[in-house]
Amino acid sequence: QRSLVRITATEVEPDYRAPWNSGAIQRGIGAGFVIEGNRIMTNAHVVSNSRYLTVERDGDPNKYPATVLFVAHDCDLALLKVASPNFFKNMTPLTFGGIPELEAVVSAYGYPLGGERMSVTTGIVSRIDFQPYTHSSIDQHLAIQISAQINPGNSGGPVMQNAKVVGVAFQGYSGDVAQGVAYMIPTPVIQRFLSDIKDGHYDKYVDLGLTYTKLQNPAQRHFLGLKDDDRGVLVGTVIAAGPSAKSVQSGDVLLSIDDHPIASDATVELEGESVEMPEVVERKFKGDVVKIELLRDKKPVTVSLELGSVWPYAYLAHTYDVRPRYVVYGGLLFQPLTLDLVDAYQPTDIRIRHYFDYFVTEQIYLEHPEVIVLTNILPDPTNSYLAPYRASIVDEINGQKIRTLTDLAKAFSETPDRFVVRMIGDGPPLVLDPKEVESARERIKTRYNVVSEQNLEEQPARPTPADQNKT
Repeated sequence: QRSLVRITATEVEPDYRAPWNSGAIQRGIGAGFVIEGNRIMTNAHVVSNSRYLTVERDGDPNKYPATVLFVAHDCDLALLKVASPNFFKNMTPLTFGGIPELEAVVSAYGYPLGGERMSVTTGIVSRIDFQPYTHSSIDQHLAIQISAQINPGNSGGPVMQNAKVVGVAFQGYSGDVAQGVAYMIPTPVIQRFLSDIKDGHYDKYVDLGLTYTKLQNPAQRHFLGLKDDDRGVLVGTVIAAGPSAKSVQSGDVLLSIDDHPIASDATVELEGESVEMPEVVERKFKGDVVKIELLRDKKPVTVSLELGSVWPYAYLAHTYDVRPRYVVYGGLLFQPLTLDLVDAYQPTDIRIRHYFDYFVTEQIYLEHPEVIVLTNILPDPTNSYLAPYRASIVDEINGQKIRTLTDLAKAFSETPDRFVVRMIGDGPPLVLDPKEVESARERIKTRYNVVSEQNLEEQPARPTPADQNKT
C-alpha cells in the first residue's frame, strides 16, 4: 500500500490511415510501484504514446505529474520519475525476489477496471516458460502464468510473494479465450532492464539473428553426421543484418552455446533448469560475446559472436511514441510497410503480405530496407483512374531504385517533365505530370486537411524529459 501508485495516462493513438492528423485522444489507467532511487516501475504499454501522465498514491488526494525516464517496448517495462519531492514521503521502495516455484501462492496488486482503491487478487504460479509479449508482438521472453485475475488496471502492478516483488502483471486473455489466465514479467527480465539502463541508455535485447529447427529425426541426424547423443539444432536462415552473419552459415548444426550443450529439442540447461536456447542470449547485453560450437560439413568449428540487435525486426514490431512516416504527392499517399501499417489497413494483397511476412527471413530488406507502399489515394482530377495502383509497392521512379521513403521524397522533389513510377510486378507504370500535381497541390491539401505533406523522420510524439524540465 505504501509502495503502490495509480497511473493515469492521456494518450494519443497515431492515425496511420491519415498520418498528418494527430490521432484520437484516450485515457488509460494502470498501476506502478516505487523501487529504489525514487523511481516508479510500470509497464511500457501503460505509458506508451502518452502526452501527459499523473500518478496518485493511497490516502493522498493530489495528482502528481510524472515523466517517463526509460521505456523498453521489447519487454514491456518502463520507469517513471516524479518531480515533486513530497510524492515519495512515507513511500517504501519494494525489493525483488527470485522466480517463484510452481504452485506457489502470489498476490497481484493494482486498480483493475479503473477503481480508486487498491485491489489484491491471489493465485498460484501455474506455468513458467517463453511467451510472446503482445506489446511489441514480436518479442518472446520468459513469462510466468498465474491463476489470479488480471484486468487492464492491474497492468504495471507488482505481483508479490513474501513481501518481495516476483513479477510485474502485464497481460491476460479476454474471457472468451481463457479465463483466469494471466501473465507476469518475471524478475530475470526486470533485472536485465534495470542493468541495461545503468549507463543512462536502453540498448534493447540482443539476438543471434538466425532461425533454427530441432533435430530429432534419426535419419536427418545421420545424414548430417551427428552422433546419437540427442544434441544439436539445424541453422535455417542467417540474417545478414545480424551478429551471426560473418561466422555462421545456413546448414550448420549448433552444438553448444557458451559451453552449454544444446539438446536436439533446442533446450539448454541453465542454473539447473531446462530452458530454451535463446535464454542464454536473453541474459546478455549489446557488445557481449557468445561462444558457439558447431558442426559444418561434419567438421567441428568454434566461433565467437559479438551480440547486438537485428534492425529489420523493428518493422515487424509495434512502435510507440513516434509519428507515422509518409509522403503525399499528387494526392497519393506513400508509407513504409510496418506492422502498424498492416494493422491499420488490413491489406489482403498477397504481394504485400508476402513482403511483410518474409521481410526478414527472405532477406527482402537487403533490396528494400523500407518497402514503400502506395496505401491510399485522396481523389482529385489529377489522380483519377489511378485506383488500380492502390496497395502496390514502389520499385523505381524515372529509373532510380527506391529503397527508402527518403529516396521517394528526393525523387519527387526533382523537376523532370514527368514521373514514371514503376511498381513491383508486371503492369504498366504510373505516370504523373509534375505541373498538374503542382496546380492541384493547394486544392488537395485544403480538401483533405493535409497539414503537412510529409514526415520523413520518426519524430518523438511526446516531449523528451529534457524539454519538460525546462518548462
